Amino acid sequence: MESVTRMTSERPVVIFSKSSCCMCHTIKTLFKELGVNTAVYELDEIPRGRDIEQALARLGRSPSVPAVFIGGELVGGSNEVMSLHLNRSLVPMLKRVGALWL
Repeated sequence: MESVTRMTSERPVVIFSKSSCCMCHTIKTLFKELGVNTAVYELDEIPRGRDIEQALARLGRSPSVPAVFIGGELVGGSNEVMSLHLNRSLVPMLKRVGALWL
């Protein structure tokens, strides 16, 4: 759990993903199109990815990916991020943590 906390505090937006997950791809694309420079950790490609996935599951993430952290706080997965985007709350949140300047 300590490693997840450390990783999510290093950048304004952190996404835990798997390279073969279509919903992960969708969320990464959304942030890219918004102009956000995210830190992406592909759990199926990094050492200790399985340990991180288990830590995310302990946080209540089921399925464990995508897991999006904004400003060090767990926002949720694809449903939560898309809901924030559709109700126009995502961009202000990103601006608040310094991930967007426009």
